[in-house]
Amino acid sequence: MAGVEQTLQVDLAWSPAPGQVEVLRLSLPAGATVADALARLPAGVPQQAIGIWGHKAERSERLSDGDRVEVYRPLTVDPMEARRRRHQVQGGGRRIVSRHRPASR
Repeated sequence: MAGVEQTLQVDLAWSPAPGQVEVLRLSLPAGATVADALARLPAGVPQQAIGIWGHKAERSERLSDGDRVEVYRPLTVDPMEARRRRHQVQGGGRRIVSRHRPASR
């Protein structure tokens, strides 16, 4: 139909605290961008890193129907440091990473 404007159904997800995820279902006009979805976020949610279904996205990227826009919280610990700490707690004098790959066949 010529006079009907299409809309996109998009999920906007963010984590206000560790272990918590909030999801907001949005209806946006066709041609909407990530920035249009982010404009609907509640005040106070930091927008440092953004992705669509786990892949980094730019604010100018156009959305498709069924997309999940994700707002990521900043890391509190460097991932390599967290790995070292887990290794110390779990014990073991072995290396964290093997020096050599197992023989391939």
